[in-house]
Amino acid sequence: MSRQPQIALLPDRRLHLQDGPIDLIIGADGSEADMRAAYQAAAKRFTGLLDELCSELPELRKAADLGCPLNGVVARRMHAAVAPFAAEMFITPMAAVAGAVAEEILGAMLSAAKLTRAYVNNGGDIALQLRDAATFSVGLMDRPDSAGTMRRMTLRAADEVSGVATSGRHGRSFSLGIADAVTVLARTAAQADAAATVIGNAVDLPGHPAVLRRPACELQPDSDLGQRPVTCGVGDLSDADVAIALASGERCAQALLADGQIEGAVLQLGGAIRIVGPRSIEIIRPSQLQAAAA
Repeated sequence: MSRQPQIALLPDRRLHLQDGPIDLIIGADGSEADMRAAYQAAAKRFTGLLDELCSELPELRKAADLGCPLNGVVARRMHAAVAPFAAEMFITPMAAVAGAVAEEILGAMLSAAKLTRAYVNNGGDIALQLRDAATFSVGLMDRPDSAGTMRRMTLRAADEVSGVATSGRHGRSFSLGIADAVTVLARTAAQADAAATVIGNAVDLPGHPAVLRRPACELQPDSDLGQRPVTCGVGDLSDADVAIALASGERCAQALLADGQIEGAVLQLGGAIRIVGPRSIEIIRPSQLQAAAA
């Protein structure tokens, strides 16, 4: 029997779906009937989705290659998102799991209803659809694990961004790099998720004495990263160190932008920020937020 997820309509009329490690916050704008149909479709598709992924978990934790041995639609989407990176680095389909799940649920909603705006937020990795004058505001924290410096990015339908994902050493998954946060904009949520992982890993200072690393399997025995050293602590870094690490990540992001794999990225480390991509996307800094609240 399929797993029965937790389903709740929140006071602000968003939908909350939770099953094991998957925790979704869903929003939809449209008529009452369309919103109801979208939420029903989301809940129906979500039921059993974790079981689908778990049935292929051993393969999902293996390094991606040119062939795809996976069967499930979400599993295959995960593989497709990481495949462009597989020839140059170790990466598994798990690098795109959150974005791929969000994308699948959004697709179910859009198939069931006509919505002016819809989004599925899977722990900060977001699939969204914007139409006409609809906008979507993304909060950018310099440290996703705690209260920190907040910036806000506003997306519009004309930006043609349907996926937003954030990665970094403070997130839910291990990172090979030292970025506090890397937020990526892409045409799909799965692509954004995979690219955020890759760019976050590229923000790095290999061999730096202030960076503490341990094999992933020592921190989480079933990690798909195995013996690969992951970042578990970063000491004091000079401004020059921060600039070098961010420049490495920026080169990676620029290459992905030129290749059409992302639409933009925001890289953050030690209070410094680098923005890659079209300047048409508005980013409001902390001082502007404070002025607007005054």
